[in-house]
Amino acid sequence: MNLPNDPAIPVPGNLRGEPDCKPRICMSSSRSISTRAFQCPLYEAQDVLIATDDVDLICPKPAWGFEFKQSWQRRLLYRDITRRLIFQNLGLREIPLNREYDLFIAVCQNYWDILYINAIAGWKDSCKSSVCWLDELWSAELPRFKYWLHALKQFDHIFVGSKETAAQLSRVLDRTCHWLPGGVDTLRFSPYPRPPTRSIDVYSIGRRWHGVHQALRRAASRGDIFYIHDTFRGLADLEPYDWQQHRDLYANVAKRSRYYVVAPAKMDVPGETQGQVDIGFRYFEGAAAGTVMIGQRADCDAFRELFDWPDVVIEIQPDGADVEGVLSKLSFEPDRMCTISRRNSAQALLRHDWVYRWKVILNAAGITLSPRMIAREQHLKALANVATHSTST
Repeated sequence: MNLPNDPAIPVPGNLRGEPDCKPRICMSSSRSISTRAFQCPLYEAQDVLIATDDVDLICPKPAWGFEFKQSWQRRLLYRDITRRLIFQNLGLREIPLNREYDLFIAVCQNYWDILYINAIAGWKDSCKSSVCWLDELWSAELPRFKYWLHALKQFDHIFVGSKETAAQLSRVLDRTCHWLPGGVDTLRFSPYPRPPTRSIDVYSIGRRWHGVHQALRRAASRGDIFYIHDTFRGLADLEPYDWQQHRDLYANVAKRSRYYVVAPAKMDVPGETQGQVDIGFRYFEGAAAGTVMIGQRADCDAFRELFDWPDVVIEIQPDGADVEGVLSKLSFEPDRMCTISRRNSAQALLRHDWVYRWKVILNAAGITLSPRMIAREQHLKALANVATHSTST
């Protein structure tokens, strides 16, 4: 966790990660199995909880034949009429729990992460309450996943990353499933209290509109802008050397960028979403870094609820026809640019840090908040105040 070292913003001692007592939370993580770039935001979320509470992180590791067994297990899940395969541990080393916990948390990027908790022997008997946080699940996928969705019923509380999917899943399972939005480690991404020079004009990562990308490339080729973008297809599927270093580099580039390109989640694969519009992590990250986000808002209730402040995204056409004109106009509005940057950063600090998502989970599970979690929230509010009154961008 990156904490600013600035005398104007005191960092409470119990925010630095010293444990208060023996772990009361047991949390599973797939980080010993895979650390692809798209998984890093949730690993970051886990690290925020570890830094602010008393947590045992359980990381199952592959045994012999894991890749082969995992591959066919995933395929068979779609037609497993016995509905038992989802509970089988195939290819992971078993991890017994030797003590009791108040809460078990399974953080799952996708449905196959649920399989990994089968390697944790006796978790249900060792934990008084349990939570499954399943981040990515589209409503259109629910009929296809009918043979494993019942596995979610073994948890006392279910959280899903999509508001629309949470409502649909509640109907399918006949029980309440909660919406838990994405977030970001704002202390890692915030440019405050000492904002660096924004020497990058436009930053774009991940999925992109072809027209916008080509227009920005033309401007860069003329020397009008400094444009940083991906040069590999499927970069999100690549594994960084170290996922924390990857997030640090990403954050450091973002908070040195004036403009940051955003778009709804999976906007270029309509076959997967079947018309469902949702929020990607980039909105949270771009706001936290204090960038001026350009692109398209996500046309859904979740976005309007979470990003309800002025100029949160400066809209441009997906074909890129107006992007150069929009950037040119903004360059003559430095005060507006400064206001957008400060407001985006402050709002992210006040509303979208991972600690706020953990508060929702812990409150639902009846777990009292730790002193370190409360201290982090106070620190975020102090930093947001600095952002609001800063004269730098």
